[in-house]
Amino acid sequence: MSLWQEGAEPYASPNRNARRDGLTPHLVVLHHTAMETAEAALARLADPQAQPTPVSVHYVIAEDGRLWQMVPEAERAWHAGLGHWAGQDDINSRSIGIELANPAPNPFAEPQMARLERLLPQILARWAIPPEGVIAHSDMAPTRKADPGPKFDWRRLALQGLSIWPDPGAVDSDAPLAQSLARIGYPLADPAAAFAAFRMRFRPWAQGHEEAEDRRIAADLARRFPARPGPGAQG
Repeated sequence: MSLWQEGAEPYASPNRNARRDGLTPHLVVLHHTAMETAEAALARLADPQAQPTPVSVHYVIAEDGRLWQMVPEAERAWHAGLGHWAGQDDINSRSIGIELANPAPNPFAEPQMARLERLLPQILARWAIPPEGVIAHSDMAPTRKADPGPKFDWRRLALQGLSIWPDPGAVDSDAPLAQSLARIGYPLADPAAAFAAFRMRFRPWAQGHEEAEDRRIAADLARRFPARPGPGAQG
């Protein structure tokens, strides 16, 4: 397997190491940079002295569609931090990270989305990652993170088989929301934070307390796309 993505400009980061316990990627975590420019983000992600801690990511995509690769996919980038998905931790060892340059909370530019849509199918094919394996940073770390945020177009990805989206024709459900969220993969140490992350991704226009529509779409997603722990060590 090639260490570098065709069409990506190399911008190597020293902030990387081997994936632990023989793990291989079964998730793709999407982020936004929350910095003014892609170049500023690249410098931060390649700085071994960055404070409060060094970070890195596999790919950075600029607003104009330029693509950089910072860490080979077979290696562990430091992008996810503390968090869980489908009951598993060390998401860095289980995932590939993609940063979308966006000072936030701006909409994501068309050239940037188009580049992401060309990159994701190649990553998913290389590692046999299903659409439900493409998640938000906020999904796996709902108490700490809110990226890529409410203006990211998840439905657009789902229409191409690159993510998941609720079926508008799904029937109502009386399944407890927390049960459905856990089956999708959300960590429930803080149920309110998990609900906020779920709603930001699938109903970002909604406000207030849990509604029947939240339960309906969560149950639909849990039924069709239950999270499956990836290969390798558990926990």
